[in-house]
Amino acid sequence: MAFLSLNNVSFFYGKSEIIRDFSLDVEQGSFTTLLGASGCGKTTLLRIISGFLKPTEGTVSINGQVQNEILPNKRKIGMVFQDYALFPHMTVEQNLLYGLKLKKGEKRTKEQNAELVQKTAENLNLQKLLRRYPSELSGGQQQRVALGRTLILEPYILLMDEPLSSLDAKLRLKVREELKEIQQRLKITTIYVTHDQEEALSLSDRIAVLRHGSLLQYGTPEQIYFEPKDKYVADFVGRANFIRTGNGDGGGEFLVRPEWIALSKEKNGASADFTGTVMSKEFLGTFLRYRIKFENQEIVVDQNPVSTEAIAPGDKVGIKILKKWEFR
Repeated sequence: MAFLSLNNVSFFYGKSEIIRDFSLDVEQGSFTTLLGASGCGKTTLLRIISGFLKPTEGTVSINGQVQNEILPNKRKIGMVFQDYALFPHMTVEQNLLYGLKLKKGEKRTKEQNAELVQKTAENLNLQKLLRRYPSELSGGQQQRVALGRTLILEPYILLMDEPLSSLDAKLRLKVREELKEIQQRLKITTIYVTHDQEEALSLSDRIAVLRHGSLLQYGTPEQIYFEPKDKYVADFVGRANFIRTGNGDGGGEFLVRPEWIALSKEKNGASADFTGTVMSKEFLGTFLRYRIKFENQEIVVDQNPVSTEAIAPGDKVGIKILKKWEFR
């Protein structure tokens, strides 16, 4: 039995349907990402899971118990928002303690609270920062404090609403790696919201792709990337080339990712599937990106900058399809 289940959940805001017949089963200890464009209902689903919104239809269950009538503070769910909302006048230690002081129904001594703070600080590598104030922390450190303030309450489920969106690109990558390591070590069931496909692919055990409040596909990152259910999922998760075959009604179409293609100079392209002309070339550090025109179509091709032949705009090239995916 799944640890968290959303069963045929729908939610209306006035007459507008925000979530439509949404069902999802999440295993305990897993990292699941809700991925989709802005306005697709990701944050609404988080608020439904946490209890801040009640579904118009359907049920939310945790460990087999329906949660629809249970208040948010009784669900043992923690949430980390885009805005870390740390108290600027409190030290890291005081920020971590704040939630414990407000928590009702559990009486702890100062010594027990201090022990929890130390344990949380060790888990998040915050031991040397406990006396600092938020203004003295980097963006990544602030993110870890916000995470710690939630984890110290020992929630069953951790909800994260685009928590890395305010960080610059390089720091976001570093914090993303830390976040994955922390989640795997603590084995806390995590639901993560993002519109960033790279974040979803790198962090998740499972990804739920949403569109207009509906679930399009739910699977491992590898399944979503290599075996997308339809053109929308293929195009949203990663770069996609849709190559047409045949003519008229008798033709078909298949997916080819930019890195699933090999290029060669025309004279070396005897085994190529197609021949085309290089329209443009971009150097992007870890790869070269080419735009190729052939048979009234255009595709994007990514190649290793070290091993690729010297190919330039205007060159005639052979196009070899190394892998493709045909929609079922």
